[in-house]
Amino acid sequence: MLTHFDSSAQAFLKKLKDKASDVANKVVDKKIDQAVGIDGSSASNSTTSSENASGGMGAPSSNSRSGRPSNKTGEGLKNTAPPDVNQQITDAETASAAGNFSEARYSIQQALLGIELQMGKEVLKSLPATVADLPRDTTEDRVTSTQWGWANLTIQRIYRKDDKQLTVLVGNNSVYSGFMNILFAGNMAAESNGETQNFKQIKVKGNKAVIKFDKNEGYTVLVQIGQSGMITFQGINFATEQDIMSAVNTFDIEGIKKMLGEK
Repeated sequence: MLTHFDSSAQAFLKKLKDKASDVANKVVDKKIDQAVGIDGSSASNSTTSSENASGGMGAPSSNSRSGRPSNKTGEGLKNTAPPDVNQQITDAETASAAGNFSEARYSIQQALLGIELQMGKEVLKSLPATVADLPRDTTEDRVTSTQWGWANLTIQRIYRKDDKQLTVLVGNNSVYSGFMNILFAGNMAAESNGETQNFKQIKVKGNKAVIKFDKNEGYTVLVQIGQSGMITFQGINFATEQDIMSAVNTFDIEGIKKMLGEK
């Protein structure tokens, strides 16, 4: 769709996003939700897609029925191309004009999903190829989006060499989001163990952040972007705090924020 995320590309994605949102506002209102039996909750609105990711839905245990065979073959599911944004917007407008609001809603979800996945791919392209002498592992690149809206995009990049690894996650991190909110609200004092703090507040290129250390997990740096977004850096077998911070400062935080429309 795009080869470089320059200013014109950003404007193009913003135009598509605004167009999708405009159609959504016309289609997905309270009366329509009631007409098609949708309450607007995240459970009923959930749309999930990922690129270069494996996994599947849970299946019953092979021991749940006596004599049931265990599956030993099957190649699994193949990755599918992200939704065609322009086509989905057209489909939504056509369905809305025909009074098929349920189908229109689905097409809007797919359009928003397609834009999010494209944004995620462009963020991945912008990340450095090597960090702290660790090459990127492109087989671990992930772009995943779930549910309706802009708050569920997750982008993953892993750098590794031998037993040293840096994992970068851009997006909402449910594991740490509550922790960040409490910490930045000033309701939690920095814990310490002797002379070594377990976590502390810092700044990364002017952005609020937290660094923590766990002897089993290594260093984790959490950088807040926007109201609910976060960039999570997890470093395994980094020798010192300075080493992990040097790696973190390699990344263009402002550039990532700009691509995602965060301030």
